[in-house]
Amino acid sequence: MASEAPGAAFVALGLAAPLVRALVKEGYERPTPIQSQSIPEALSGRDLLGCAQTGTGKTASFVLPILQRLSKTQRHGGIRALVLTPTRELAAQIGERVTAYGRHLGLRHTVIYGGVGQRPQEENLAKGPDLLVATPGRLLDLMQQGFVRLDRVEVFVLDEADRMLDMGFIHDVRRVVAALPKQRQTLFFSATMPREIAALADNILVDPARVSVTPARAAADTVEQSIFFVEKADKRALLEQLLRTSSVERALVFTRTKHGANRISEQLVRVGIEALAIHGNKSQGARERALDRFRRGVTPVLVATDIAARGIDVEGVSHVINYDLPNVPESYVHRIGRTGRAGATGSAISFCDSEERALLADIEKLLRRRIPVAEGQAPPVETAAARPAARPEPRPAARPEPRRAFAPEPQRPRGPRPPRPPRGRRS
Repeated sequence: MASEAPGAAFVALGLAAPLVRALVKEGYERPTPIQSQSIPEALSGRDLLGCAQTGTGKTASFVLPILQRLSKTQRHGGIRALVLTPTRELAAQIGERVTAYGRHLGLRHTVIYGGVGQRPQEENLAKGPDLLVATPGRLLDLMQQGFVRLDRVEVFVLDEADRMLDMGFIHDVRRVVAALPKQRQTLFFSATMPREIAALADNILVDPARVSVTPARAAADTVEQSIFFVEKADKRALLEQLLRTSSVERALVFTRTKHGANRISEQLVRVGIEALAIHGNKSQGARERALDRFRRGVTPVLVATDIAARGIDVEGVSHVINYDLPNVPESYVHRIGRTGRAGATGSAISFCDSEERALLADIEKLLRRRIPVAEGQAPPVETAAARPAARPEPRPAARPEPRRAFAPEPQRPRGPRPPRPPRGRRS
């Protein structure tokens, strides 16, 4: 029996030869479930509502159909496709995929986001890109200044819609949607579907095809989860011990605050563990350099806030470590989705101190199961706080004492009170 030709599975989805050649060049063998379900629907021109967690190959699900459509329609000098995404890292990642997949098509695209100088972006927009990838804030700024017009957009993609809600961009999204033509194709992707996002989807989609490859609240099966119960003061020593084990090849450590990310990365460097921090206060150049070093394995540990939970697409992340549990339960799923991607296995380890028990309960409620307690990896210092607190044994009820007869107090003799001594001055 003859072996299947390279890229045959993508040809079966209806993708054109130039795109299939690019996929084969990138080492793609077969489409992921979200790609198999989404690409034919998107190629048909229907609106699409996709519910898929990160690491499932979602980016190709919308980039490939857009590129095919743009390659077959005539240029008119305006932006024909817009991809709106919440973070700079994710925008840059999508831009890289557009370059890789569209290498044989000759289409123009550009990426715009905040945190960097605006002038180069203005120059790229002046060249008339066919496809624009943008974050909401910078896009609205450039629209108000007259550098971007969206009145000729044919395809609109809203990526990571629930993350837009988490980051407070939902009103900006509505302003962008209001500037789009009514007649368009809309592809809407979200890892979770809270009430506000479901309402937004209902407002901007017309008779959409619905695709869901995993339950909206499930974590990837390829990620082995575990948890340490450890007090805050012991977390850093435990982190150092875990990072020194041979199984940790490339680790992404999540903290709740920017200051915490800086502090932990500096402490790791002081004990000889190469680490860098990435968060919203870092310049775009510093963030890109940190990501590049992490991607190439030069820096094996990246300490990040939730801004990076969906914006880091790095192969070979062996471990995600939640140094701090997130305040939003859905963020836990997004964080651990950075490992165990595209069928690979990964490990997600979480630390929980006594003040985070309620956060853990919320996460487990979302997952609909308990996260196993770590076994065989004892904390560096054995303390009672390093394990789940044991319930105290109930004390036996005290035997009630027999009642005693009430003895009345002796009454004072009645009569005139003795006169008070005269007041005098103290010497």
